[in-house]
Amino acid sequence: SGGSGAKREGMGPIVAGRSRLPRESDDPAAAGNGCLRYARTMSQAAITPLAESSLDPALAALQQLRRSGRIRAISIDLDDTLWPVWPAISRAEQVLLDWLHAHAPTTAAALRDVAAVRAIRVQIERDRPDLAHDLSGLRRESIRLALQRNGDDGGLAEAAFDIFFAERQRVDLYEDALPALQFLAARWPVVALSNGNASVHVVGIGEHFHAALSATKAGMAKPDVRFFQAAAAAAGVAPHEVLHIGDDARLDALGAMDAGMHAVWLNRTGVAWPHEGSMPHVTVASLAQLCQGLADS
Repeated sequence: SGGSGAKREGMGPIVAGRSRLPRESDDPAAAGNGCLRYARTMSQAAITPLAESSLDPALAALQQLRRSGRIRAISIDLDDTLWPVWPAISRAEQVLLDWLHAHAPTTAAALRDVAAVRAIRVQIERDRPDLAHDLSGLRRESIRLALQRNGDDGGLAEAAFDIFFAERQRVDLYEDALPALQFLAARWPVVALSNGNASVHVVGIGEHFHAALSATKAGMAKPDVRFFQAAAAAAGVAPHEVLHIGDDARLDALGAMDAGMHAVWLNRTGVAWPHEGSMPHVTVASLAQLCQGLADS
């Protein structure tokens, strides 16, 4: 990926300070209720406008963008932006393996552990390019392959996938995610734009979204500019009127810029920008920091 010459709205790359919020614990035993689980909820007081003299350059740039009226909608990634994805997937793979022990013990014995479950999923991804944008289909067919290889009924794949999928929706929100969604949704239409297969409605945060687009249903994925354009269309605005937020430098930041959007790279771990050439318009260390920059002045 890289810049495509799309309109950049005159914003240069600005990086915000990184000593902000701690990352929420990935402990799967964290207390929860239903599908939606998070360890702590930040006080809304954490999202308040700051005097411009106290803002670092990134927050000042966001304030300027906010006041300009150029933002008419928000698109936002889900996995590793609103919650850490791998703890949820690891739990789901273990639940799947436990289910197989009960219903297809030969397959379970052959898979042995979560690493083996993941390996066959990778093989299906390689063997079935037609499912490249369908993570649910890839997972379902990987289960079916494992069952058939070991003499079990391939028809069990549907029920096994349902068990996996239900657990995959049980995510642990970052502590700044829910306050940020509340803040953003009160000001702009918010569109979820994800290459993954989590459902904002099953997770329990659907009320904050104007629309939710997944690669599985769209048949395309980030960084395809058409996917970003679809998000803008879902919000009823042009791409250059959208602020896209996401954690992946290539899929989110570069993809959004190539589509002509304003790009905010969410860099929770403070890593260096990994690409040459185009850089994100703004980099923030947390969603709380983003909302401070976008708060009414």
